[in-house]
Amino acid sequence: MGEPVQLTDPKGRRHTITLEAGKRFHTHRGHIRHDDLIDAPDGSVVSHSSGADYLALRPLLSDYVMSMPRGAQIIYPKDAGQIVTMGDIYPGARVVEAGLGSGALSLSLLRAVGDNGSLHSFERREEFADIARANARVFFGEDHPAWQVTVGDLQEALPHAVTPGSVDRVVLDMLAPWDCLDVVGEALAPGGVLICYVATTTQLSRVAESARSHGGFTEPLAWESMERRWHLEGLAVRPEHRMHGHTGFLVQMRTLAPGVPAPARSRRPAAAAYGPDYEEQLASQGDWSPSDLGERTISDKRLRRRHREVMAATGGHEADTPPALNDPPEAAGSVEQ
Repeated sequence: MGEPVQLTDPKGRRHTITLEAGKRFHTHRGHIRHDDLIDAPDGSVVSHSSGADYLALRPLLSDYVMSMPRGAQIIYPKDAGQIVTMGDIYPGARVVEAGLGSGALSLSLLRAVGDNGSLHSFERREEFADIARANARVFFGEDHPAWQVTVGDLQEALPHAVTPGSVDRVVLDMLAPWDCLDVVGEALAPGGVLICYVATTTQLSRVAESARSHGGFTEPLAWESMERRWHLEGLAVRPEHRMHGHTGFLVQMRTLAPGVPAPARSRRPAAAAYGPDYEEQLASQGDWSPSDLGERTISDKRLRRRHREVMAATGGHEADTPPALNDPPEAAGSVEQ
């Protein structure tokens, strides 16, 4: 009781519910009683009141993050897996994350560092921090012992929160990660890894050039990943019509030892890479907002409603309606951050 369960109907549609004694999960055709699932083994089949059979499984982490309540847009599992691997997030690592959002990436980072590591997450908006904490509490069943959340700006808060050179890994999911390179470089241990997640090529270029100008990091490595599933039925084996295309770019770099200059690049840049108006164009960009980058933002009214829902789901304030935890529609090439 109190744990999330993923129900799959005969058409493959998935619904995630949190079990509570005496409650029912309703669809347009009827209902399933929670009591039929409580204490049932994983992989059970339960009968819907319409007579249809539903498969019941504990959701995998990737299932849960795609269905959990969202305040901000999430980092997709395909990118979270890349961050954990290319960021070399290991058990016992000391990790700093900025841009908490709805907590999707935080769950992967907490799984990776384990109880003996530490994850310190920074988020500017308290509502997002509350939603992320609630999502993690539902998934883990309790507050994770390795997690600390600070509501505030990373540039201002990080120097007061950690000892210089004491952090192993930093992950930045924000509009302007280049603004934080100084405080991040000071917090990271020599050889530490910085991973930045950005949505557009403009951001990608600027964070790479800022890291080169900073001088305390290795040459940036950038990439993106795309996920295409396949239809499997007899001899009808083909790619699915929809796919998760571009969601974001990842940039990885490592910190150099104190006082050690970055090695000079022997490869010449492309002829038009740094034109005469390069600095002028860079300066004209100014401060960006999420809408400038095509990010779908959540209204304050909808955010307040989502905040009430997740608080109710984890024993906080009452909500008008329970949180919807159904599979979201997939959009090809959507930008998620």
